[in-house]
Amino acid sequence: FSADVLDATWPIEEGPEGLERAMQRLCRESSELIAKGDNIIIISDRAAGSDRIPLPSLLACAAVHHHLIRKGLRTSVGLVVESGEPREVHHFACLAGYGAEAINPYLAFETLVAMKGELPGKPADDKDVVKKYIKAIGKGLLKVMSKMGISTYQSYCGAQIFDAVGLRQDFVDKYFTGTHTRIEGVGLAEIAEEAVRR
Repeated sequence: FSADVLDATWPIEEGPEGLERAMQRLCRESSELIAKGDNIIIISDRAAGSDRIPLPSLLACAAVHHHLIRKGLRTSVGLVVESGEPREVHHFACLAGYGAEAINPYLAFETLVAMKGELPGKPADDKDVVKKYIKAIGKGLLKVMSKMGISTYQSYCGAQIFDAVGLRQDFVDKYFTGTHTRIEGVGLAEIAEEAVRR
């Protein structure tokens, strides 16, 4: 296995307009990493801070996933999302549905470890807290998949069996290709503005 990291952040001085450039860079660099011989790409927002804005993890994952499909390279690589954003079962289900083979919710882990003294059942140590969280998310994903009649994670991964609510059609066509949307709403500009505010 050969892995490399894609930076899923952009400089704060670029403002909301920087999101689209960051998405283009992410897609371009994913193709370059595959050409270099990498077969695992980690889409990471760990560089986020007061000077760098994190891309929404689902948008980054879906954009790279569909870009690689269009280039005929998707089967050459596994996508891993390393983000502070996912924390609920729904977040993990969406990331998986749009191509994430693995997810590292580092901020959820760090938060649980920091508050382990307040958790019910008083976990023994940091590893125990993280293990219980992973088990809970796993059970939640199994419940979601079983309701859709899907038996394996691999079958669910990239299946994008969702409807989009409140996203503009041109935005969905570009970054969430093939997803059905009945009720339109925001596009890339509004999402970029929200990411900057957050």
